[in-house]
Amino acid sequence: MSEGRTTCWLCERPVGTRVQYHHPIPKSKKGRFTVPVHPICHQAIHANFTNAELARIGENRETLIANEAVAKFLRWIADKPPDFHAPTRK
Repeated sequence: MSEGRTTCWLCERPVGTRVQYHHPIPKSKKGRFTVPVHPICHQAIHANFTNAELARIGENRETLIANEAVAKFLRWIADKPPDFHAPTRK
């Protein structure tokens, strides 16, 4: 992205002032690598997948975004500003 901005691993929008780091393979499953995500995107990941599922999926973002609930979330969040936040539903 231009201006040297970091983008969210899940939604690919620029990150704002609030950024979290998600372990695609959970720490509890020996994951070490992290990726930057918006807090709301981080919540959406964990609302839709268990740690066991995330460990199987690993760093495969395409598998996450193929999930119907995540795809719906991504369509909804697409035009929101970087620091937008709202409660996440399970």
